Amino acid sequence: MRNFGFLLGSLALIAGCSEEPSSPIANTALVQPSRADWDSFRDATLRRWFELDPGFAVYQGRHQYDGRLPDWSEEGLEAQGEFYKQTLHKARGYKALTGAQAFERDYLVKVVEGKLFWLEDADQPHRNPAYYVGAGLDPNVYVAREYADAATRMRAMTAFLRAIPQVTAQIRANLDQPLPASYVEYGVAAFGGFADYYGEEALAAFADVEDPAMQRELKRAAAPAATAMRQLRDWLGAKRDSATQDFAMGPERFARMLKATEAVDLPIEDLARIGQADLRRNQQILRAECAKFAPGAPIADCLAKVNAIKPEGGPVAAARAQIPELREFVVAQDLVSIPGTEQAMVRESPPYNRQNSAYIDIPGPYELGLPSIYYISPPDPAWSPQVQAAYIPGEPDLLFTTVHEVWPGHFLQFLHANRVESIVGRLFVGYANAEGWAHYAEEMMWEAGLRGDPATHIGQLSNALLRNCRYLSAIGLHAQGMTQAQSQAMFQEQCYQDEGNARQQAARGTYDPAYLNYTLGKLMIRKLRADWTASRGGRRGWKAFHDAFLSYGGPPIPLVRQAMLEEDEPRAVF
Repeated sequence: MRNFGFLLGSLALIAGCSEEPSSPIANTALVQPSRADWDSFRDATLRRWFELDPGFAVYQGRHQYDGRLPDWSEEGLEAQGEFYKQTLHKARGYKALTGAQAFERDYLVKVVEGKLFWLEDADQPHRNPAYYVGAGLDPNVYVAREYADAATRMRAMTAFLRAIPQVTAQIRANLDQPLPASYVEYGVAAFGGFADYYGEEALAAFADVEDPAMQRELKRAAAPAATAMRQLRDWLGAKRDSATQDFAMGPERFARMLKATEAVDLPIEDLARIGQADLRRNQQILRAECAKFAPGAPIADCLAKVNAIKPEGGPVAAARAQIPELREFVVAQDLVSIPGTEQAMVRESPPYNRQNSAYIDIPGPYELGLPSIYYISPPDPAWSPQVQAAYIPGEPDLLFTTVHEVWPGHFLQFLHANRVESIVGRLFVGYANAEGWAHYAEEMMWEAGLRGDPATHIGQLSNALLRNCRYLSAIGLHAQGMTQAQSQAMFQEQCYQDEGNARQQAARGTYDPAYLNYTLGKLMIRKLRADWTASRGGRRGWKAFHDAFLSYGGPPIPLVRQAMLEEDEPRAVF
């Protein structure tokens, strides 16, 4: 996944810009705005957005906000809600727009509706440590993204570290209630990883800057930042005894989540049925491929045989070799246009961000020519040697992780998104659009003929089954009474995942209820491709379809469907 799951779901905003009126919404008189006003409103809204959420601004490449963190106090959280509501109220007032402006308005409205859901309906700041992890606490942008010389980035890191003690106090105040056990464990791991990063890697990253005064300032800032984050970790860890299993959203809130964030408005029963059907489809194909690859062997043994094809030199080295192979295949098959010349590099993920086996960090639209970093996580050293060995993917499995993260998945999608005409499209690429595209790319590459052998197909199917169980676990955990143990068992028994990965995925489903978006998005994209290409050459129309789909940025897929098929309203169709 791109490193944005909760970044996009829970970006925090703070108050403090004179351009926005402070009067209640009910007293805000609106003159019917003209089409010419829309661009000004949009640009003013985004300027305010950057001021209110400097972490988001920095991630997108607005480095005048370097070193700043959001205000997560109660006052700051209340200001977020007011900003979202004001923005929705005003954006919806632009009723006379047509064409690109109308699409951009609807796009922005859905982004803000999603933010407001996570903030107020789901109450993430008071319930979920994951809210904070992707919304400003990660300083990797200053270390790994070489947007300026090391001294400039070092000053930004120093300012960032100085702000940490204040925000850890805010986080502690906000989370001061019994939390689900999986949330506690996630927070302990993340906050502890940040503490180590602040106190060690942050210093090592700038050790070559030959300025004694700057080095002293960095160390003075790093020590209390690491201490504050360590204290937050320990405080949260002490809550294990009072932790609960109360992680479920409930079916009504879960349905509101999908409607607010992805414009998907279907009954839970229908969503579950769709997910079960895709699970059965992939299981059936897997049985057929295993009959070729390991005749007579049980499915588990077939997958173990594929997983035993370990990547030569380890996953990081193997992924580096896979990237040029995949790019050449995309070009040779003429599957999609490749804008730009940016590169993707591969590294081992930092200790504070290993809750997923792989992810990619992609520079925002305001950066120019910088590489993306594809991170791969090692197994948890606390696991048994057997579990650790099973966690390291087989090369065919890793191949489709690289498809997902790089070619033609997230990396290619953001090459397009960073260049679309609409600034809203460049800045806000949603969860189902991004993860749906990347997961769609896996199956599409196999269909296009990638390698073509049973082991490769089994690698693609293993990734598909993982996402099938995410889909069904999200629904089960949050709307159907499934326990975390039952989710783990489903990952192992129905989707054939190893124990370590299944344990991680079941836990993730409790604090990331939207991780059904991988399969949800993939299925909507596949259906849109079938409907769009039906009158445009079928398979010959794939490249045109891909380029058209990517030209919108990353709005909820029903909005893209409405635009591409010229339908009257956005619909979720599978």
